[in-house]
Amino acid sequence: MRLVKVGVACVNQTPLAWDENFAHLRDAIDRARAEGVSLLCLPELAITGYGCEDTFFMAGLQDTAFKQLEALATLTKGMIVAVGLPLYHEKALYNTAALLADGQIVGFVAKQFLAGDGIHYEPRWFKPWPAGEVDVLERTAADGTIRRFPIGDLMFELGDVRIGFEICEDAWVANRPGMDLALRGVDVLLNPSASHFAFAKFAVRQRFVTEGSRAFGVAYLYANLLGNEAGRVIYDGGGLIASGGELVARGPRLTFREIELSTAVVDIEANRREQARRGSHRPRHDAEQQVVEHAFAWPHRQPEAPPVPDRTWEDSTNLREEEFARAVSLGLWDYLRKSKAQGYVVSISGGADSAACAVLVALSIRLAFAELGPQGVAARLPHAPRLREVIENGGDETAAIGAVFACAYQPTENSGKITRAAAEAVAKGVGAEWHVIDVDAQYKAYIASVEKTIDRPLTWDRDDVTLQNIQARVRAPSIWMLANIRGAVLLTTSNRSEAAVGYATMDGDTAGGLAPLGGIDKTYLRQWLRWMETAGPAETGGVAALSAINAQAPTAELRPPAQSQTDEADLMPYDFLEAVEDSAIRDKHTPLEVFQELLPRYPAVAPLQLAQWIERFFRLWCRNQWKRERIAPSFHLDDRNVDPRSWCRFPILSGNFDRELAELRAYVAAGAGRS
Repeated sequence: MRLVKVGVACVNQTPLAWDENFAHLRDAIDRARAEGVSLLCLPELAITGYGCEDTFFMAGLQDTAFKQLEALATLTKGMIVAVGLPLYHEKALYNTAALLADGQIVGFVAKQFLAGDGIHYEPRWFKPWPAGEVDVLERTAADGTIRRFPIGDLMFELGDVRIGFEICEDAWVANRPGMDLALRGVDVLLNPSASHFAFAKFAVRQRFVTEGSRAFGVAYLYANLLGNEAGRVIYDGGGLIASGGELVARGPRLTFREIELSTAVVDIEANRREQARRGSHRPRHDAEQQVVEHAFAWPHRQPEAPPVPDRTWEDSTNLREEEFARAVSLGLWDYLRKSKAQGYVVSISGGADSAACAVLVALSIRLAFAELGPQGVAARLPHAPRLREVIENGGDETAAIGAVFACAYQPTENSGKITRAAAEAVAKGVGAEWHVIDVDAQYKAYIASVEKTIDRPLTWDRDDVTLQNIQARVRAPSIWMLANIRGAVLLTTSNRSEAAVGYATMDGDTAGGLAPLGGIDKTYLRQWLRWMETAGPAETGGVAALSAINAQAPTAELRPPAQSQTDEADLMPYDFLEAVEDSAIRDKHTPLEVFQELLPRYPAVAPLQLAQWIERFFRLWCRNQWKRERIAPSFHLDDRNVDPRSWCRFPILSGNFDRELAELRAYVAAGAGRS
């Protein structure tokens, strides 16, 4: 046996937070050393933070990152550590992983496949490194001497163990670098990653890590970022270690801790023997120039019993609901922590969206208490004096929620008793501070002022949208005032389905600095609220007060009560709206193709009605791109989105699919479709 103790650490970093980021990396190294780890993998771009955006081009950032790397190298006596940073070389910037060993910088591997789809814009900043190429990086030391380091498509031989890299996206492509590294005799593959959370994505990661370890005959170490790093993107951690086709360690996901270390003892010789037995293994013998040799004395290791995995929320039959609850809660927790705000404020309407925001804010505090304890919560929110006072006085988590979270119901004459009661029940049920700010007088004053200006009365028959919008907009000044008074972030409650068709009032219900639901559809959100009412996460349980929300049909409640306004009557059934969105926006189908796809899925609906709903979607989509450009930043939760800043770009002005919609109308008029 040739046993090596390895580790992966997931860390919660922040772009340009040099001291904090360094402290996390230092602590991860210290913890790994304390557990006897010889080889530690840290995440992609962990020194700078992954989300530095265009500041990656700052020479000062690049220089500081290298200085941080040099300081980290001094901490690696008796260890090998891999960590990611941007590196400028030959008039180009590369996303690299540095290998540190025994106090020295050994060399750099540059990422070959850059993530350039969806929320990723790596090709904007970095150049892909050509496969098979190596070079020498020169750096001038403080004393004026020139230091030289190997860089490129490298493998490292430390002692008698060969180490190679796949950096995040490298492992997601068909011709992944691990295939070539396996032929070159690699023993351990390191994958420093910054892989964002999305539903069902973790299962894919586990597959390529486990299968990579089997197919390549290696120990495979995968380290990910953790938490809401830069505002929009949530990283779920979940470090992985596999060897010989078996997953031997799996770290926790969506944790509120800032560092998560996972370790395992792997048998290098067992993997080598397995490769030797395979008739398909055809080693290369012409790649010695790509191997960097460095002396390292691997300590002798005894076998260790694999850890007994704890049953966690990931074993739940409601995994998607658990993931949503924990991902958004972690996103809100880190946003509060890193923005230095003193809390959150929500204009709560008695509907599903604002209720979900309220529940998620409360969950972020409850889950933080469950994982970190009261003192841990206070230590991470030193800028929230009301919270600190509550904890110092022995207050529980419910009191802590009230210290950082306030809800306000803002009625007009068109608001009903049912929604008011539901809003109050949810706000008080989750522990928020509760307010009522009656805006009816302001609403009527605006109407009277404009009627005087235009010299005619405003009526619902003639001015429907105007009268609806002013109610939403008149709520913005007072809720902003409450947020300002509390030093809090105002949350806008818009969801993805409404953003797709512009079913929101700009400067009204869209007022706010963060849209935690902007990446989730309305149908799923209502499903999640039913789960939250009756079950909820194991640590917190459900919120019974949601029963009043779940019993209602979604309504903007902006028309007179006699009109019985509902969202779906204004638009179309939400499940159909989201099916059109998937087909049209995600899959890029024309209106006719959308109709042909959805017709057999909705046999109870007349073809003409389906066509009218599809046309309504396309018209509203085109008309409201300007709104999507202005909605507050949202969390990326699903690998489909309508946020033009992080997923789907569309022109603000367009031809509105006029020709394509005419084709759809002609197709339906000709009787095509169902026989």
